[in-house]
Amino acid sequence: MNRIVLAYSGGLDTSVAIPWLAEQFGAEVVAVTMDLGQGKELDAVRERALATGAVRAHVLDVREEFARDYLLPALKADAIYEDRYPLATALGRPLIARKLVEIAEMEQATAIAHGCTGKGNDQVRLDVSTRALNPTLKVIAPARIWTMNRPDEIEYARKRGIPVPATIDSPYSTDSNLWGRSIECGVLEDPWSEPPEEIYALTKSPAACPDTPAYVEIDFAQGVPVRINGVDMPLIELIEALGSIAGSHGVGRIDMVENRLVGIKSREIYEAPAAVVLHAAHRELQKLVSPRDMDRLARDLSVRYADLVYNGLWFTPMREALDAFFAQVQTRVTGTIRLKLFKGDCHVVGRKSPMALYEHALATYDAGDLFDHKAAEGFISLFGLPVELSARRVPIARTPAPVAQEG
Repeated sequence: MNRIVLAYSGGLDTSVAIPWLAEQFGAEVVAVTMDLGQGKELDAVRERALATGAVRAHVLDVREEFARDYLLPALKADAIYEDRYPLATALGRPLIARKLVEIAEMEQATAIAHGCTGKGNDQVRLDVSTRALNPTLKVIAPARIWTMNRPDEIEYARKRGIPVPATIDSPYSTDSNLWGRSIECGVLEDPWSEPPEEIYALTKSPAACPDTPAYVEIDFAQGVPVRINGVDMPLIELIEALGSIAGSHGVGRIDMVENRLVGIKSREIYEAPAAVVLHAAHRELQKLVSPRDMDRLARDLSVRYADLVYNGLWFTPMREALDAFFAQVQTRVTGTIRLKLFKGDCHVVGRKSPMALYEHALATYDAGDLFDHKAAEGFISLFGLPVELSARRVPIARTPAPVAQEG
């Protein structure tokens, strides 16, 4: 019999998708749910999938793989989409696609399915990743095919006795994992409207935060965060602990209008307390230890890396090549960054490293200054020589300064 592997979240869309796929394609549906650190009990999700008609329901704990193979490379690359978004959802999609393909091959399925809509980015990420990993698998996106809106889906589920955790009154669409949380729909679709406080789950309102700041010291070893305030931690535990600390001080809220891959602009709200703090710390440390030309190139390539992740091109030679470049840069990125967290703000207030290219004796203006001031005159002469030669050939037009009017 035809068999389809469905990425199952337990929400309305994927719950309705199970009977819909069975009816439309005459197929057995195998549900796959993955724990990427979304912080909720998944045993109930598995039972819901089976109660909804899935012939089998796999629940996979992929948090370790997610942190090690996806979040860490993105952190090393300082990958932040359009200067704001740390790519939490986008980084989870290639891992989800990989696991769906693995389960599909194990189950001898002919297709995988997901609950993405026709205007979102995730459909591209999952479809393209699947084609990269196994081009023989068909990809089905029920929400791109059926004509049902949210109330229609709820009625569809009610008529078939499908237990779903949604009502017409639930206005928001959310996605969460270890790296952060996204919130969409409802009043958030109006970019003029301030987000209501009720949408936030990981961060406190700045007004409700402590009146004294928190100081956090993060140690990195070759680009990998390994320690908070002197305490060694595995990567997952470190991310969770830092998210709790930063979130309690209101750090990590992001409100932006971003350019979606499908060509539209979209107002997006994110919470990413750990990601915001770790990116700020890593970026500062890398700048401290890297020569200027290397750091400038890394900044340029960070934009390319973020675009690549956002656009669903994880399984490509370009990403592998960029990873190799950033891995080389990380050989110098060892040291400690001190940050101040206070009522929603995150600022670097200290940095040190055995690899630092900052030399106090060269930078100071006080006693102990070792900078050769006499060398500056020759340096300036050579540095300005092309400007001088050009000006001799074609004099710069000098516009007289405007005369001040008396009044």
